[in-house]
Amino acid sequence: MVDWVTIADLGTAAGTALLAVATFASTRSAGRATANAERALLESLRPILVPSRWEDPKQEIRFLDGRWFCVHGGRAALEATDEVFYLVMSVRNVGRGLAVLHGWDLPEQEHSPHRDPADFRRLTRDVYVPAGDQGFSQLTVRDPTSPQYRTMCDIVAAGGELWVDLLYGDAERTQRVITRFVVSRNPVQDSAEHGWAVAAQRHWNLDRPDPR
Repeated sequence: MVDWVTIADLGTAAGTALLAVATFASTRSAGRATANAERALLESLRPILVPSRWEDPKQEIRFLDGRWFCVHGGRAALEATDEVFYLVMSVRNVGRGLAVLHGWDLPEQEHSPHRDPADFRRLTRDVYVPAGDQGFSQLTVRDPTSPQYRTMCDIVAAGGELWVDLLYGDAERTQRVITRFVVSRNPVQDSAEHGWAVAAQRHWNLDRPDPR
C-alpha cells in the first residue's frame, strides 16, 4: 500500500532543499553583484597623480604670500629665499575621480618607507586636480631653522634630487594615496638652460590593496 503521507513529506523536504539551494545561489549572486558594483563605484572615484606631460600648457601659480611662479608641463618650479622655500610641481590626474590634495612630506631617502599620514604637513589651501586633466601641487617651508628648509636648500644648491611624498584622496575621503615624486635637474628641451623635471616613483594605497 502506498504511504502517501510519507511521499508527501519527502516531496516537501525535497522542495525545501531545492528552495534553500536556489536561495543560497541567489544570495551569492547578489553578493557578487553588490561587490562588483562597489568596486566599479570606487574605481570611478579613484584619483591617480603622475607628472603632467611636457607638452601640457604652462601654469601660473600664486602662493598665499602673493608670490607667483610659472611651471611648465612635466616640470617643477622652485626657489629658496632667506626665509622661505617654494616648490610647485605640474601634475596630471590619470584616474577617473577628482583628486583632493591633503598634505606632503619629505622622505629621508629615495627608498625610505612613507611616514604615517598623520605626520604629513597639511596644505593651507584647498587644491583639486580634475580627472583626466592637469593641475599642480605647491608647498612651502617658512621656517629657515627647520631641517626640511636646510635639506631643500642644500639639494637645490647642489643640483641634486628632491623627493616629495604627496598625500591625496578622492572626494569621499575613502581612497587615500601617497605618491612619491622626484624632482631633479633636467635639460630643458631645445634650450641651453636647465630646469627641474618631475617623475613619479611609487604609489601607496592607504585604504585598499596596493597595485603591485
